[in-house]
Amino acid sequence: MVSIRKKICVALAVVFALNIFVICCAQYAEAVTYQQGSTGSVVTQIQRKLYNWGYYSGSVDGVYGSKTVSAVKYFQKSNGLTPDGKCGPKTLAALGITVSTAEQNAQGDVELLARLISAEARGEPYTGQVAVGAVVLNRVESPAFPNTLSGVIYQSGAFTCIQDGQFWGTVADSAYKAARDAINGWDPSGGAIYYFNPSTATSSWIWSRPLITVIGKHRFCA
Repeated sequence: MVSIRKKICVALAVVFALNIFVICCAQYAEAVTYQQGSTGSVVTQIQRKLYNWGYYSGSVDGVYGSKTVSAVKYFQKSNGLTPDGKCGPKTLAALGITVSTAEQNAQGDVELLARLISAEARGEPYTGQVAVGAVVLNRVESPAFPNTLSGVIYQSGAFTCIQDGQFWGTVADSAYKAARDAINGWDPSGGAIYYFNPSTATSSWIWSRPLITVIGKHRFCA
């Protein structure tokens, strides 16, 4: 009887944890935020608004750098918003900027991929960071994997950073640039759909995959 109760408690705990995880993922996907490292037309709009209103004196170049962060903080302080230097829904609304669904999706993809790259390849050479992003995108195109970026990243057991929680840590600035480079077509992995660190790999199966290239500590395989 006791063992059955324990099994039921464990099962309920697992279901509860999965529900919380799904809710967090959904909230993350919906709350697209523009921050240091972001680029694109929305960033240009943010800079232009801040420039026209006297909060920003830098270049209107579509690159969310340190000057843009400072300008956003200045604007936020002046308008009763939390001065974190990031343009989330409230700050965008205060700026009078509406982000289209397509733009949100594009920025969301960069955020997701950058978060994965940062967690999986922090400390690796820049080329290796781009290669990790390329592997994710190669999986999206492969019939053996889910056909969406989020589907590949959240696939059960695919990436250790999801399992150990590092995915939700601070994202390195270089990871945003690496994500954009990978999305724009740079693939230093040579078309790989797997990668692993031989010093930490626990699966013997991964060694059977045909090696394509080695970058930093990672082996990239077909």
